Parts: sequence; structure tokens; C-alpha cells
Amino acid sequence: MDKKRIAKYWKVHSDNSLECTLCPHRCKIVEGHYGRCGVRLNQDQVLYTTSYGKVVSYAYDPIEKKPLARFESGSTVFSIGTSGCNFNCNFCQNHELVHFKGSCRQTSPSEAINMAMQNGSIGIAYTYNEPTIWFEYVLECCKLAKQYGLVNVLVTNGFIEEAPLLELLPYIDAMNIDLKSYSDDFYREICDGQLSPVLNTISKCIGLTHVELTFLLIDGYNTDPVMLESAFKWVGELNSDIPVHISRYFPAYQMTVPKTRLDTLAMARDLAEKYLNYVFIGNAFL
Repeated sequence: MDKKRIAKYWKVHSDNSLECTLCPHRCKIVEGHYGRCGVRLNQDQVLYTTSYGKVVSYAYDPIEKKPLARFESGSTVFSIGTSGCNFNCNFCQNHELVHFKGSCRQTSPSEAINMAMQNGSIGIAYTYNEPTIWFEYVLECCKLAKQYGLVNVLVTNGFIEEAPLLELLPYIDAMNIDLKSYSDDFYREICDGQLSPVLNTISKCIGLTHVELTFLLIDGYNTDPVMLESAFKWVGELNSDIPVHISRYFPAYQMTVPKTRLDTLAMARDLAEKYLNYVFIGNAFL
């Protein structure tokens, strides 16, 4: 199987640079260089995805681990991921995989689907790293999975342009979208991203597929009660039945802040329950 494929969603500029239009970064990529995600390459004025079929990690997981609390509860799902991300969160909980540079398993879509039909799995979850930068491979796997009656689960940061999102959505049965903060400053300074595209993705997906949200709380960074209440209120106005996971952070990658206090999680849960019907605590017991 080819290790490199021509990418979707890009255009050529008059200076011969390429603009990737897959995510809101819209990277302008000069010859021989990659976009921020590290997997989309300008070679001879053609944009290639260099991660096609490269599976860095796979496992058979409980669906609740994605996390999905109100979708096919009690089932098992085949989970796969590659390397690279269009964010650079300094607290990344999967940084070993996101920044992985070693050898990996080359896996065709048909091979991935065959694995997704084993061990009682109900389908395939695209997770671990940011699956939207694996767009071409994920899309092909999703289409093939539907032919075999399997479900597709996307665990994502939601940082994707509308056109590719709408191309992918018809094949997605469930999503967990990270809402890392309700502050654009947090997204820009801590994640090298932006808030508004994530909110747009959440808004677009509601009603088109099953959506659950995850808030990973880091004391002193995204735990202001006023900000949290505004976020939960916004979600509740979209749909008060959206399941929300309030997850405990643990020190990882470049972030050394101590793990989230239990009273912070309890505070956030109490605020969320004012607006939302299904609130869950992750990575901790209260």
C-alpha cells in the first residue's frame, strides 16, 4: 500500500505555495514543507497526506472509554489512531502517540475493517490523535465500515473546516468532541488553536449524529466558574440532553500543574447540572 496519497482540500497560490483547507489553520505550505499537523506535505506543488494507513496504536476498548456514555453502552469498539495533530496542547494526554516518529503498522481500510469485525466489536473509533488530519484514510474506512453494518465513532478536537466536516458526517454514528475551554485565549495560548471553529463544529453536528462533549479541567487554566457556567449554558441551549464528560487532568507532556482537584470537578458538575441532563465525571470517582 502506498505510504503517501494526494490529499483532499487544498489549493495553489500564485507564488506556488499551497493552502491546505482541511482545518481552520489554513496552512500556507511552501515546497518541501509540512503543515502544522506534521502530516500534510507540499511536494512538487501537490499536497500529500503522509499518514495514510499508518496506524500507530490500536486496541479493542469499551465504548465508554472514548468516552461515550449514552451510545451503544456496554459494547466494544475497535480503536485506531496515527500520529500528528493540528493542535499543540502543552497538556496533551496522548503526546507519546501524537509525536510518535517510529515505525508503524501499514493498514489498508479493508484490513482495518476486518479488525473492526473481530472480538465482538461493533465498529471502529478514530481516536488517540486528532483523526480529522487523517481525513482521507478515515473517510475511506468510514464508507467501507457502513457497507458492513459497522458504526463509526470520531473522537475529535472539532477543529475542522465546514466542507470536509459535512463530507464526513453522513458516515459518523457518534462523536465525542473536546471543548477544551470556553476561552479563545486558552485555545490560542495553550493549544495553538481557536475556539470559534470548535463551537461551529459542535453546532453543526448536533442533530446530524450522536454528540457527546468532554471538558478536561486544569486548575487555574480553564476552571473559572463564570466561564464554565457560560459554557454549560451554551451547550444546554443547543440541547440539554447532550451528554457532557467533566474529566480530570493529569500532568503530561509540558504541563506540570498538579492533577485536577476533586472539589473542582464537583463544582463543575454542579454547574453543568443546572443546564444539562447527563453529566459524567471522568478519570476520577466522586
